[in-house]
Amino acid sequence: MADDQKASMTGAQAIVSTLADNGVTACFANPGTSEMHLVTALDNEPRIRSVLCLFEGVATGAADGFARASGIPAMTLLHLGPGYLNAGANIHNAKRARSPMINVIGDHAVHHRGYDAPLTSDIKGLAGPNSNWLKSADTPQETGALASEAFMASLSDDPGPVSLLLPADAAWTEGAEKGPVVSPPSRPKVPDAEIAKTAKALESADAPVLLINGSGVGEAGLQAAARLEGAGIKVFSDTFLHRQRRGAGLFAPQRLQYFAEGAIEELQAFDLLVTAGTLSPVAFFAYPNTPSDLVPDGVKTLSLGGRETDSADTLARLAQALGTNAAAGAPEYVMPDMPTGDLSGFTIGQSLTRHMPENALVSEDGSINGTMSYMTTGAARPHDWMMLTGGSIGQGLPLALGAAIAAPDRKVIALTGDGAGMYTPQALWSMAREQVDVTCVVFINNSYGILNIELARTGAGNPGPTAKNMLSMGDPAIDWVQLSQSMGVPAVSVETTEAFDKALEETLAIKGPRLIAAHVTS
Repeated sequence: MADDQKASMTGAQAIVSTLADNGVTACFANPGTSEMHLVTALDNEPRIRSVLCLFEGVATGAADGFARASGIPAMTLLHLGPGYLNAGANIHNAKRARSPMINVIGDHAVHHRGYDAPLTSDIKGLAGPNSNWLKSADTPQETGALASEAFMASLSDDPGPVSLLLPADAAWTEGAEKGPVVSPPSRPKVPDAEIAKTAKALESADAPVLLINGSGVGEAGLQAAARLEGAGIKVFSDTFLHRQRRGAGLFAPQRLQYFAEGAIEELQAFDLLVTAGTLSPVAFFAYPNTPSDLVPDGVKTLSLGGRETDSADTLARLAQALGTNAAAGAPEYVMPDMPTGDLSGFTIGQSLTRHMPENALVSEDGSINGTMSYMTTGAARPHDWMMLTGGSIGQGLPLALGAAIAAPDRKVIALTGDGAGMYTPQALWSMAREQVDVTCVVFINNSYGILNIELARTGAGNPGPTAKNMLSMGDPAIDWVQLSQSMGVPAVSVETTEAFDKALEETLAIKGPRLIAAHVTS
């Protein structure tokens, strides 16, 4: 590039162009005044699809879904500290999913920071805990290089959200240059000596169990896991997975129970626990008289690489080291009969098994009913299931939006509870605006169902009127059909299993966003 061309580039243009050069193709934005030069830079960058989100939590949830579906980070535009805070819950979920994400956070001009204007805040202090990398481009000369660095950091050995702060004056000032195109490192592989040591330990154990996550729950990893279970090693997966390949023809590892006492009971049957692509399991919450560590006394543990490693490679080499030949079986697809009985997560899962197309992407944020649907779709046509890894509800609809942008040739299905869905219903508006191919199923029980269970489990006492009212959403009841239609997404309400099955079949046959309000019994 000639010197005069270099001098004409603003800091905002350098960031956007550099990210596009490195393969970023989507930006989920809720911009403000500080980001106007980024908005105009995106206007002149056809390689990046810009998606307006009406709430920052939708933008970051969508960026998470985009990364889970494609493996490539999207960028977001967030407005100063409050914008980051609005986005924070789904950044937390993305960090737990290890989803690469580049959050570009507009800041006051450097010379304006000292005036304590109303939107002044400690953005670095706010963003630091959930950012795997965080820097501020305080001059236009820094912008391009830092954009390359941010891209690299989001895909490093510890992938996840990164934060690049851009003061307004660095955005609007010329004199910037694009940063380099970089090649992120491949996932580290477990040393051969560790594989051999673990194989020997497994051969010596009477009742070994393997706990897997990461690429180990992708198709290649599951093929190796099937060989290990075929050799007599029980295989579990973590309870919550960023993206699991599953369905007919695919080995299905047992999913570790969510409730602590159930998980402990499951693991008591073993004498050796080996983890691959994950950490030793712990309880989701603390409970009275229940241990936080889910590994029972007397069960030895071995780590065969943490979350940063290529666990599919680990499992394949472990199977080879053990000389395993036979593989555990996998379900075959058989078209189920029309489900009957009360409408529930179970019967909805049966309908999904009947009608869900091959290679669908499922975004699940439905707590109890979502788990029921998961349990009854194990023999559906092959698909990918994306879970709530960070525990902060309100992910399901935005995640589906981002996944549909990343994979326009695949049907995306969002399963969400009515409580979770009300955290980020604005995602429906973006679905309609972008005309993405998403079928949304909202489990409606007018309640935070999981919290009613947890109320008893935590020993908080018998709920009185105030406690019950804090967990109920039925007064007034939310009309999801009207809500969805007001956002531009056609919707239908169903109350019976038969009506749901018919609505799902019809909805999945239509390309574009649709919503089914499913009034479930639990």
